[in-house]
This record gives sequence, C-alpha cells and structure tokens, in this order.
Amino acid sequence: MVRNIQLRTTLKEEPIQGILTKKAAKYLGIPETEITALKIDRKSIDARKATIYFNYKVTVYIQEPAPENSNYTFNYKDVSNAKEVHIIGFGPAGMYAALRCIELGYKPIVLERGNNVQNRRRDLKAINQEHIVNQDSNYCFGEGGAGTYSDGKLYTRSLKRGDVRRIFENLVYHGATDQILIDAHPHIGTNKLPKLVQNIRENIIKYGGEVHFNTKVVDFDIKNNTLKAIILENGNEMAVNSVILATGHSARDIYYLLHKKEIALQAKSFAMGVRVEHPQHIIDSIQYHCSGQRDELLPAAAYSLVEQVKGRGVYSFCMCPGGFIVPAATAPGEVVVNGMSPSKRNNLYANSGIVVEINVDEDIPKYNKFGVLKGLEYQKDLEKLAFTAGGRSQVAPAQRLTDFVEGRLSTTLNETSYQPGLKSAPLHSLFPKLIGSRLRGGFKAFGDKMNGYYTSEANIIGVESRTSSPVNIPRTEKLEHPEIKGLFPCGEGGGYAGGIISAAMDGERCAEAAVAKI
Repeated sequence: MVRNIQLRTTLKEEPIQGILTKKAAKYLGIPETEITALKIDRKSIDARKATIYFNYKVTVYIQEPAPENSNYTFNYKDVSNAKEVHIIGFGPAGMYAALRCIELGYKPIVLERGNNVQNRRRDLKAINQEHIVNQDSNYCFGEGGAGTYSDGKLYTRSLKRGDVRRIFENLVYHGATDQILIDAHPHIGTNKLPKLVQNIRENIIKYGGEVHFNTKVVDFDIKNNTLKAIILENGNEMAVNSVILATGHSARDIYYLLHKKEIALQAKSFAMGVRVEHPQHIIDSIQYHCSGQRDELLPAAAYSLVEQVKGRGVYSFCMCPGGFIVPAATAPGEVVVNGMSPSKRNNLYANSGIVVEINVDEDIPKYNKFGVLKGLEYQKDLEKLAFTAGGRSQVAPAQRLTDFVEGRLSTTLNETSYQPGLKSAPLHSLFPKLIGSRLRGGFKAFGDKMNGYYTSEANIIGVESRTSSPVNIPRTEKLEHPEIKGLFPCGEGGGYAGGIISAAMDGERCAEAAVAKI
C-alpha cells in the first residue's frame, strides 16, 4: 500500500533520527515496522508564528518497496548527422532547447556571444575589480546566461507552461542535488551552477550537437519573409532551417537589429528600482522571531513583499538571503546591480531588488518618440544616471534606506557586499518621481509589515533595472514570429519567461515548434 500524507516537525523534533517514520506510523495508526520506505516529496518552513514548523509532504510505502528510479528518462541520441536547428544564446532557454532538440533527433548548433564558464570568471573579475565591462561576456552574457552567476533560484509560478518536474529532474540528471526536487523554494547556488552548466554543454557535444562560444550574431538574411541565414560578427554566414532566438533580456543589439530590419516588435511593461541590502541577522530576527543568531537548522531567512502605491505595484524581486550584490552592466557607461547567493547562503548580508511596476503605455510619455523601444531607452537613461552618480565607474550610487525615504543625503554608508564599492548619492532626488515616490511609499509599508525592516542599517543601491525585457518579440500560437518564417523568439529575451525554470520550459517548447517546421 502507498499513502500520501502531510507531516510537520518542530525545531526540537527535526534532528531526531527517524522522526518522520515515527510520525507517519502514528498518523496512519500502524506499527513502524510496517513502513518499508518513506519518500519526502516536498519540504517547507512555516515561520509565521513563534513556533516554527517544518512541513512535509511524504509518500509512505507500507509493506512494499519504493521504486528505485525516477519516472523521468532523457532519451538522448546521436544527432551528429541529423538536420540542424540553430540556437542563438546559451542561457537556460538555449540550453534546454538544445537538449530537447537532441531528444527529438535534431542537431542543435548553439551560438553564444560570451565565454564558457571557466573563462567567464576572468570577465567577472575584471568588472568587479577593474571596472572593465566586456560587452559580450559578463554577469548577463556567457555560458549559462544570467542564471549561472546570479544565484540559481529555481522557484517558478509558471506551472501551466510545461512540465516543471521534468526541468528539475533534468537538472538533477546533469549534476544538481536531488534536494531541489523537495524544497518548496529550491536553489542551487552560484558556486555550484558553473559545473552543472558545463555538464549540460558536454552532454550536448557528446551526442553530436555543437556549442560555439565568442560567436556573436549581427545580422539575419531574410528572403520572402523567411529566415535563410544568420551572419556572424567575423563575417561568416550560416544557412539555417529554424532559428531559436534565446538571447536574454539584455541583448539590446538584437532588438535594435530587428527594429532596423522592420521586423515586428512590441513595447512591454517592466519594472525598475533598487537593491536593498540588510545585515542578514536583521531579516533572520524578523522572520524567525529570534534575537541573536538563528537556529542552525534554519536557512538564511528570505522575504517576499508587495504593496500598491499610487496605482502601481512595488515589490521585492530576486531576493537573495545570505548573498551578494553584483555589477550586471552589459556595456560601458552604465551601472546595473543584481543579486546572487552561494549554495549555503552563508554571507553576512541579505539583498533584494525592490522595484516599481512601469506601464509602458502610460508612465513614460516623453519616450514615445522611440516607439516600441521606449522602455529600453528609459532603462538605458536610468543606468547612465547611476553611472554618473556613482562617479563614472562600476561604483554604485547608494543611500541609507531611512535617508532615502526621508529625503536627505547619507553622510556615511553601511558596509556592503558589492565589490566595486558604493558612493553616497541623493537617490531620493535623482530618481524620477514615477519610481522614487513609489519606492518611498513601498519602503514605509514594508516597514509596517516587517518590524525592523525599515532601518538605517540597510543601504539601497541603484539601479535594479534588468528585471525583465522591456520589449516583446511577438510569436504565433506555433511559437514562430508572425512575419518571419523560421524565427522562434524564446525565453526572457522574447518576453516569454521570468527566470531559470520558465525560460527552460519555454526553450523546450520552442525546440518542439522549431523541429516541427523542418
């Protein structure tokens, strides 16, 4: 017999060996000896009250063995001589598109503008320590995309877009810990992702696919509304059948290229704001109702906040407990910040994007002259503003949280995890009212919701501007561009995903659509 039940343990009970089996037997009214196996399906923490619980969903096997293997198999086959599908970009969408092509018997040809994960580390060191931005290899571009060196959070609400469990099982297949199959908010960690990404690349090559790094697409050859070839920066031309465009939300050159060629694009609403950084112990004390250090069984505490301010949402985005703030610029002359966490989430700081929803049709009328690229140009202007306010390097403009809300320049700043450094700047007056006034209202409301959140011990750091693409590349129900046959916009760059898992699912869907056209 197999039973699916829910159990909970307290902090005191959690370390007891066999505690779940004991509780399961009591719940089911059977002797422990009749339970032959117990499988944890989901684990979460309930810290809403002073007594903290670990909640479990478990499968109990009663007098029968548990199955040894996963229900998921990945049937990769040799595609060395198969028909080709070209994939531009090697982030989560591009990686999963390539893997799915192989399963379907087609050869993926992946073109990635940035470096592989090993060489990409040098580019990250250069931006952190020397303030040098490599426009093609940075925290956004390179093997694995933005996710590789910016945290690896796997939580998604995109449950209707595909088989989420399949994506997770594939990550485990390529080296991720099976803990991601259990945790309610799974996370791999910046320190572990590079090896996993490398394993995916090696598997693609093993089965006959190709992955080309430092290979930038600069033009498309289109005849009779059909994509015939792609042109590379080195002048080479590649004939194509189907092209999956998975370039990510920061590949602005691709938007400019499509716009120049009069290929349909659409302006898309997005969000912008700041990174807020607290000492982790403050967030722990709020979330876990503790003073001093949190219990060793508890992970670094996270939070999720949202508030409506003047008709627009103000919300936390990409919250990184025990993490770092990193420079995510993709071109000289701009400052962009993002967050990441190592697998243990054991850094001293907690950071999160706090961003304001921007309705591209109503909120930025001065940018209407840019047409479908108006949101992109608005993004760029705020990133340039941050660059100037920070002193024209990767030093970021910053302010104590309370000073920002109360409208005064910070005479000193708190310590930070942001390696290039901070410069005190009057962000309260530099931000457009559209963003600044709503952020102030949002921070006040968050302080009411989380007693201790609103504190001078927190810094805000600007700007958090790459939450999502400000441009949508339209596609039909068959995932093909409505005007250009053979072009399949995909993932975050097309405006169809919002994180690693949703991008991976979209990559698989686009692969299935792309091979169906060949």
